[in-house]
Amino acid sequence: MEKVFLAMMVTIIVVTIVVKLLKCILKRSKKLVVTQHVESPTTNGLYKFTIVEIENALNIGNMRRRKWIAHGRRGEFYQGILPSGQNVAIKEMHKTKDAMDSFTREVECLSRARHPIIVCLLGFCNEDGKHFLVYEHSSGGNLAQYLIREDTILSWDVRVKILRDCASAFTYLHNYIDGSIIHRHIKLSSILLNETLEAKICGFGQSKMLEMKESKVGMEESKVFGDVLENGIYTDPQYKKSGLLTCATDVYSFGVIMLQVLSGIKIPHFDEDARHILLTKAKNVNSGKLPMSEFEDPKLKGKQINVEVLKSTLQIAVNCVSETREERPTIDKVYEELNNTWRLMTNNGWPINVPPRHV
Repeated sequence: MEKVFLAMMVTIIVVTIVVKLLKCILKRSKKLVVTQHVESPTTNGLYKFTIVEIENALNIGNMRRRKWIAHGRRGEFYQGILPSGQNVAIKEMHKTKDAMDSFTREVECLSRARHPIIVCLLGFCNEDGKHFLVYEHSSGGNLAQYLIREDTILSWDVRVKILRDCASAFTYLHNYIDGSIIHRHIKLSSILLNETLEAKICGFGQSKMLEMKESKVGMEESKVFGDVLENGIYTDPQYKKSGLLTCATDVYSFGVIMLQVLSGIKIPHFDEDARHILLTKAKNVNSGKLPMSEFEDPKLKGKQINVEVLKSTLQIAVNCVSETREERPTIDKVYEELNNTWRLMTNNGWPINVPPRHV
């Protein structure tokens, strides 16, 4: 009986050791897959932080505690301070496959794309099964928050400048030298603002790159992906139906943003019905069925608004949300029109931040 008991104990111990070894092997193999995929040549120029450096940056003040900024679907954002004293935003990724895919996309995309209006990814960390992204910090929050705030009102000229600057960034992305980079997740909260209300595009975790191909009308970019991304009220209906991703997908999303910025409409639970009402009103105002005053942000009533600028900007936005991609302008054309509008407003020559080509 004693021998049987000892044999059982030995068997249990051996099985336990084998199970633990298998778990360690599986954990290590998963970690290595992510590491190998992320540490590709596309990370050129990015600093790889150690876990110790990340922890030191996150633990702020005498209490050495983390300062939480925001919650994301794929990670938590915290404020951090680098040894140089620079304030940064650090995103700790959730331990899900979706979050790991997002981590890889952001590293690959933001190590390529460098533009004044695109948030700068300073580096990343993938160590001990943990994954972090380190960005420059934009202390002003995002555009969605500004549209619903009562204490601060975005002036008319600031709104036009934000739209113009964002269009310059998307022009750069859509004309990237290796193939168009499609953001796919453009929304109000994807536009950060700093303390001087300068815009920064963020949220590249769902971005895709389209390789250019020859067509009868020249070079074009399009591709069908298996993972059609639902982007709420900003989703291009044609992309949703066909799964065919093109630059026009981003143009549609940006058009919805333009309409919200012009009208000041930011409903916390903005749904498809609300989008339909907004688009219908925009088209009716643009066609003259409704007066232009119907599309002015109530917060700007009585303040200086250039009606001609509002009219021309609304025309661009309405074209962007056309039902078919063939009817929509290219982002290059959108930027050109917004840039001309901005010049008319400032009336002092070419504005700054003309989008650089490839860097």
